[in-house]
Amino acid sequence: MKGGGAIVEERFVYEKEKHLLVMKTNLFFASDGFTVYDGDVNVVFRVDSYGPDTHDAGELVLMDPSGRCILTVRRKRPSLHQRWQGFVGDRRTGDLKPIFSVRRSSMIGPSNVTVEVFGVRKEEYLIKGSFTQRNCTIYNSEKEIIAVIKRRVDISTNMMLGKDVFSLTLMPGFDGAFAMGLVMVLDQTNGIDNGDDDDGTVDRSTTINGQRQEE
Repeated sequence: MKGGGAIVEERFVYEKEKHLLVMKTNLFFASDGFTVYDGDVNVVFRVDSYGPDTHDAGELVLMDPSGRCILTVRRKRPSLHQRWQGFVGDRRTGDLKPIFSVRRSSMIGPSNVTVEVFGVRKEEYLIKGSFTQRNCTIYNSEKEIIAVIKRRVDISTNMMLGKDVFSLTLMPGFDGAFAMGLVMVLDQTNGIDNGDDDDGTVDRSTTINGQRQEE
């Protein structure tokens, strides 16, 4: 099964394993921005919020390089376990039906995150690990690894980069736009992931298909 095909948009489904560089930005409002690059340093995605006013609080948009909104993620209120929903395109002008829902298994401390996809393709995904430490893995319903989030290491200095720069590795067939939607939600909920330790050690490997791959 592996990636399973398009959930948000077909053009972001890659036939081969894809490595993306994700950089957190503060160009608009604090903690709400990302720019995502491919291996050729081309912009693949940009992330922005609708703004700091109360009406739009808890709502973020994923854009393609041209600035077109391809996905909106929004916190569901009221809700337990930090539940968020994803909508294709601009939720304010597009379809109001969510295509996926994300929730934490616990409100206290580090916990797994469950993702449910709606519509024709009813699927479930599980996210394990610590996004706070940029070290987590996304699994499909068959417990196969389909995406990995990992800290980056500067090869020239052998130094681990800050948490504002990290890698997102996609297995073949997994929708990159959907994966970034999950990253956006994880970023918004990581403030309550407070049970992690960061000893500063450099781990230059990434787990892919059960094997440790050197970066």
